[in-house]
Amino acid sequence: MMDIVESGYQEIEHTADWALRVWAADIEALFVQAAAGMNHLSEITLDEKRVEREFEVQADDPEGLLVAFLSELLYFGEDENIGFDNYLVEIRGDKLYARTAGGQITGRKKEIKAVTFHNLAVRKTKRGFEVEIVFDV
Repeated sequence: MMDIVESGYQEIEHTADWALRVWAADIEALFVQAAAGMNHLSEITLDEKRVEREFEVQADDPEGLLVAFLSELLYFGEDENIGFDNYLVEIRGDKLYARTAGGQITGRKKEIKAVTFHNLAVRKTKRGFEVEIVFDV
């Protein structure tokens, strides 16, 4: 019998940019998997010295929250050269609260310029939530 994976991400084909399919049992876990998948696509490596950041973003819907959350993570990578591999996400209404941990980026094989709204729709499924995210590279 095959085990059912409750959450994860998978790179999917896209003509010009990169795309990810992400799934999880709840909305917060979906956002965590999306962040992990984005790091996987960029192939970043982090210094062992740990750093933490806390932030919040606000948007009118889950799609806007997801783009704002991932964009904030990209901003930390560009502005402070910090990448994250540990995420605690809480969504209350139209706000997302994040506590992240990671390190200085010591290597990045691929660059993601932006998170897009292209065909972005967070969907409720029988097992939880699912979304496909397109990244501008």
